[in-house]
Amino acid sequence: MSAVLAAVVLSLVSAVAYAAAAVAQERLASRSPGSGTLRLLARGAWWWSVGLNAGAALLHVVALKYGPLTVVQPLGALTLVAAVPMGARLAGRRVSTVEWRGTALTLLGLAAILVTASGPAPDDVLSVPEALTVAGATAALIGVLSRPGARPGLRHASASGVASGVASALTQTVTVAATDRSGPLLSVQVVGVALLVAAFAAGGLLLSQTAYRGGLGGPLAMVTLANPLAAAVIGLALLGERLQGGPAGVLLALAGAGLASWGVVLLSRAAPAAVPADDDHPVAAVLALEPGSATAEPALVPRPHDPGHLTTATR
Repeated sequence: MSAVLAAVVLSLVSAVAYAAAAVAQERLASRSPGSGTLRLLARGAWWWSVGLNAGAALLHVVALKYGPLTVVQPLGALTLVAAVPMGARLAGRRVSTVEWRGTALTLLGLAAILVTASGPAPDDVLSVPEALTVAGATAALIGVLSRPGARPGLRHASASGVASGVASALTQTVTVAATDRSGPLLSVQVVGVALLVAAFAAGGLLLSQTAYRGGLGGPLAMVTLANPLAAAVIGLALLGERLQGGPAGVLLALAGAGLASWGVVLLSRAAPAAVPADDDHPVAAVLALEPGSATAEPALVPRPHDPGHLTTATR
């Protein structure tokens, strides 16, 4: 198996794990919209979502060892593609035509990007000054996006995507520097950049949890777009990565990005009416939703004194 193919396979499995974590986070956020960070720490469901994110991140780290950022990061869009049927299954509904169309466009766009982005395994890394500069600029951008104001969900999602994309770029620096055997395993570069990775990964997780209070589709779509964009900027500007095929390759990549973006927008706009889900469903159990934590949902039942009249009651 070639290095790029291994990176693609690992990225696909990672995307599915990230999707499961996103669905679990969104369900938890919708049930506890006012919960602060400290209250989330006491919820078992939130820690299950953290575990899913950690497993997905580990697979992502290994993928970055074998493939360049311009290959690995675009595959993160499949998180949204996987989350759509997962969310529909838990909501007890079918995937809509618009959602299938968005999925197909996203996959076509990703295929075009992968054709032009396929390249050798990464061998360049960020220096300590470059890593600190990237971290400082990213922290400032996250601060601007996280300020109070209108549409906090999409802005927090953008900040989460940027944080995750930068964490991926820094992770690649750690993995390549730690495994090339040209220096000590615990060098200043490896340890310092690893601490930055931990900070941005944790920040991205908390920002996404806040963003999902407004629903799954829009915020997850924004995370999906911002993540590879941030990583690609770093890869192309600082790590010497290049698109294949010259001018034609650039045009194909742009066309693929346009298709994928169109697909993501369709997926984010598709918001069919939710159907109450059964918390005992096996998929919900996998996502570790705590028994008894569900918000009471209305169900149509006949009144005892008027069998022909329907009213709402809680179950």
